[in-house]
Amino acid sequence: MTISAQQVSELRARTGAGFVDCKNALVECHGDAEKAIDWLRKKGMASAAKRASREAMEGTVLSYIHTGGRIGVLLQLSCETSFVAINEEFVQLGKDICMHIAALSPTYINREEVPTELVEKEREIAKSQVKDKPEHAAEKIVLGKIDKFFSDICLLEQPFIKDSGKSVKQLIDEKIAKIGENIVVARFARYQVGV
Repeated sequence: MTISAQQVSELRARTGAGFVDCKNALVECHGDAEKAIDWLRKKGMASAAKRASREAMEGTVLSYIHTGGRIGVLLQLSCETSFVAINEEFVQLGKDICMHIAALSPTYINREEVPTELVEKEREIAKSQVKDKPEHAAEKIVLGKIDKFFSDICLLEQPFIKDSGKSVKQLIDEKIAKIGENIVVARFARYQVGV
C-alpha cells in the first residue's frame, strides 16, 4: 500500500510524532489514521516505560496562582537535559500540572508515597462497608474502593482536569514519548488561604 506525504503530514499534525514514525504507523495500519494514532500511542507508552529508568536531574520549578490569589502551587518538574527544561511543551506540561494540582488538591505524587497505616485504615473502612456481601465480591469491591482512594489523593492517578479520559501519568507518558526524555514530578506544594 502506498502512503502519501499528505497522509503522513496530517497524522503528524494530529499526533506530533516524527515523520518516520507516522509513516510506519500508517503502513502498519494500512492507511487507517485512527488505528495509526492508537499504534503510535502504544509505541509511545512502550518507549516511555523504557525511559522511566533514566535519571531526570534537570528541570524547572513552575508556579501557578489561581485567580483571586487564594490558591498557589509550586511544582518541581524534572527531565534529563537542560535543553528540554526550556522546551515550550515541557513548560506547558508543568503549567497544566500546576493548574491540576490547584484544582484537585492531591496529597501525594503516587501510591508508593502513601503511608501504609493510611492505606490499611482505608482498607478496614472499606471491609466494614461490604461485610454483608459474599467474600469473593467483597474482595473486588474493597480493591475498587482502595483504587478510588488512590485516585483521589495521588496526583499521577487522578483524571487530568483538562481531559478526564486520561490520568496525569498518561499525560506525562505521552509527553515522554513525544519529547524523548524521562519526565518526573519531583515534588509539589499547594497553598490555600484559610486552610
